[in-house]
Parts: sequence; structure tokens; C-alpha cells
Amino acid sequence: MADYNAQLRALMQPIGMTSFRALSRAAGVSKWQVELLRTGRVAQMRVEVLLKLGQVLQLSIDQLVERFSGTPIDSNGSVVSSTAQPVQNQASDRQSQQSEAALQQSLEQLRQEYQRLQTQLAQQRATLEQEFQQATLQQLESWLLQFPTAAYAAQQKPELPAIKLLPLMRPIEQLLQSWGIKMLAPVGAELPYNPQEHQLLEGTANLGDLVKVRNPGYRQGDKLLYRAKVSPVQ
Repeated sequence: MADYNAQLRALMQPIGMTSFRALSRAAGVSKWQVELLRTGRVAQMRVEVLLKLGQVLQLSIDQLVERFSGTPIDSNGSVVSSTAQPVQNQASDRQSQQSEAALQQSLEQLRQEYQRLQTQLAQQRATLEQEFQQATLQQLESWLLQFPTAAYAAQQKPELPAIKLLPLMRPIEQLLQSWGIKMLAPVGAELPYNPQEHQLLEGTANLGDLVKVRNPGYRQGDKLLYRAKVSPVQ
């Protein structure tokens, strides 16, 4: 059985790891997985484990495989065949070729699993980001619906102290912009009535009638978040 203890300790020393148990804890893997690495049985390890160990040791999966299997890996992640030598033992040569083929197959399986995990992580990140945005929108709902109306009133009467508070809201506006959230129309705007985007606060209106925005509505991409609250223009 191969012994890669010296190579592993050489990688651990610069990052302050003094024992294999410490490496196991830092990477969040079992001591058995570290044992597999120490004895060159990389092909038996799961890609998640190699990723965790690689992060701690600051090596890619291909670098781990190359260092702890004794087989060189090219830039495409393929096993590099050894330089041809005079054949002394054909059986030994065939065995070596079979070992290289088995390792290549293991590497390909690891690579496919790695790509699958990368895709899964990307999907999870997108889902978490969407859930976070939705939860934040719920927290900001009262501000989204009420603050533009208060801001409009303050702008109509600049002598009111509230005008000084308007610049403080710019960060929230920038946050919404970064999420692709847009206001349908500003407070005070007069526009044709559209029941799909507008909610009447009072009176009645037919499609296309002129209405005035009292509270803004919001859209995120193709999704309507809130309808604008409007009233008929007299």
C-alpha cells in the first residue's frame, strides 16, 4: 500500500495543520477519508470529500489526484501515459495500462460528479437568493407602498422638514434596482387606467380613462408584485 504521509504533511505545514486529525476536523471529513488520501486510494473517495480537502489544502481535485495517486494529469484532467520503455515484462506492462485506464475512469466519474454538484449548488444559490428577496420584499412592503406617497407630499411642500429625510432612502432604492424591481409609475403621475396594473381607491373608471397614481405599484421582470393604487382624474 502506498505511503503519502510525507507529501500530505508537507502540504499541511504551511497552513498550520499539525496532525491528520486536525486536517479531518478542518475539512469536515472523517479520519477514514484522510487515511484513504494518505495511502493513495484517491479513486475510492467521493468528490465532495476531495472538494473539502482541496479547499483546506489549497489544491484542485486534479492536483489532489495527481499528488496522491502517483499518476500525472494533463491540463484537460486526463491521465498522462508514461514514456515508452523497452518492454521487459509484457504482463506487467498490461497491468500498468489497466491501472491507468481504471484511474482514468475514476477521474472521469469524479469530474462528472463535481460538475453535477456545481450545477446543484448554483441552483440552490439561485433558489436561496429568490427566497431571500421575497422575504425582504415582505418586510419592505409598507415602505414600498407608503413612502413614495409621503415623499411626494414632502416634495410638494419643501419647507417641511421631511424633505431632508429623502436622501436617506436612496440605499433602499438602489437595493430594489439591483434586484430588477421597478416602479410602475411615480406618485402623482396621470395615465390611462389599466385594471391589470391599477387598483382604484375610489370611484369608477373604464379601461383607458385618465387616473392619478396615489400609491405606486412595482414589477420585477415579468412578475407584477403590487398594483398601483389610483383614483379617477376629475
